Amino acid sequence: MIPAAKVQRTAATVVSSWPYAPAPESKDIVKIADRYGLFIGGKFVEPLSKQHYTTIDPAREEPLSEIAQAGKADVAKAVRAAREAYTGRWSKLRPSERAKYLFRIARILQERAREFAVLESRNGGKPIRESRDVDVPLAAAHFFYYAGWADKLEYAFPNRKPRPIGVAGQIIPWNFPLLMLAWKIAPALAAGNTVVLKPAETTPLTALLFCDVLRQAELPPGVVNIITGDGRTGAELVSNAGVDKIAFTGSTEVGKAIARTLAGTGKRLTLELGGKAANIVFDDAPLDQAVEGIVNGIYFNQGHVCCAGSRLFVQESIYEAVISKLKGRMSTLRVGDPLDKNTDVGAINSKAQLEKITSLVASGVEEGAEIYQPPCKLPERGYWFVPTVFTNVAQSYRIAQEEIFGPVLSVLTFRTPDEAVEKANNTPYGLSAGVWTEKGSRILAMAQKLRAGVVWANTYNRFDPASPFGGYKESGFGREGGLHGLEPYLALEEA
Repeated sequence: MIPAAKVQRTAATVVSSWPYAPAPESKDIVKIADRYGLFIGGKFVEPLSKQHYTTIDPAREEPLSEIAQAGKADVAKAVRAAREAYTGRWSKLRPSERAKYLFRIARILQERAREFAVLESRNGGKPIRESRDVDVPLAAAHFFYYAGWADKLEYAFPNRKPRPIGVAGQIIPWNFPLLMLAWKIAPALAAGNTVVLKPAETTPLTALLFCDVLRQAELPPGVVNIITGDGRTGAELVSNAGVDKIAFTGSTEVGKAIARTLAGTGKRLTLELGGKAANIVFDDAPLDQAVEGIVNGIYFNQGHVCCAGSRLFVQESIYEAVISKLKGRMSTLRVGDPLDKNTDVGAINSKAQLEKITSLVASGVEEGAEIYQPPCKLPERGYWFVPTVFTNVAQSYRIAQEEIFGPVLSVLTFRTPDEAVEKANNTPYGLSAGVWTEKGSRILAMAQKLRAGVVWANTYNRFDPASPFGGYKESGFGREGGLHGLEPYLALEEA
């Protein structure tokens, strides 16, 4: 009889010798056109600016398509189409009929989920597992959720008479292109508004594929118009007098510029901006579960998440144990091809973002923090960064104060709950936070004291269409998701 210890050693040897086998998703699932125009009035049209730019695959630095650069005249054309659709049909349509269109869009997104997941990963660099299992299902869920509210607005806001406000201008970021599109468009349409949406310059392709979903759903022309371009296009949309409301998700700097532009105009504005979230681990937390939450909080989507848990606060008594487990877990992360179903960390979205991450990491080393990066072989082409953790970080360091928007974690310590709150709130941002403890009373007490719009308890980066999301301070104002997400798109009059 073979001793059990020998069997275990043999099994361990066999498992460790198994070669890694890639499991790539097919690129042929989705067809990408060589050139795209602007989606205005229910059809693609050539830009009046006569300008195009190239969008690329950040994992391979290969061109994917030529994208229209909308100019001032193009933006005005899109806004006029949205206004005509609003006054002509959409705002007068029975709410139950509007709901049918939203339900159709949600179902089509589900049916074409694989197309959208592949395209999201190719154009944005995120792992296919995240596009497939998070982004696309949540996008469809938001359309389902707001379809349910479309004919119940009078019950959502009792004793008030809700009515749409008109044309909504919406500008979304490059980190969650399809999901942010759903966050913006679904409540606007449910409330009876029409939309002009501008996707991010580097990730326009899923928004352009979404135009085909609108065609399938037979949405009336002009109800949703999608214009592409860089920051100049966004600026023209913000300043256009025919737009009644602006919704922006992106950097704090651009959000401030938009707020200055709209000051005194009477236009409605909601901003969802940057973050520097605190993920707080107490000594009674389940450490293995907490480590998984830490990894999900900062390395999900390469750290390209506004609510990423980029500051980790660990109670001193468990500091060594947490760091040891965290480094061990980091060593198992696979960095590589976004279309490989085994990939944990994909490509950085753009060369400019990679340079920003590299610069801030260099500043952390210069200021005296200790850096750890697991052994990792990066692909030769594309934009990549190794998952990174900094220890011995002071609160004054740039890596503890500035939003890096990459796979970089800063670790600090605390002794008491009050100290944790004080350090966590020592930031100009206030978007999100996480608390890890087995005590429910401590969770509730921390949630009351943390100046963050969202506080997760014993989990991180969990989203639901029924739950509002938004921040305090320089993380913006207004909420998206839930009933709170409908209110910015409605004029509520006393019944």
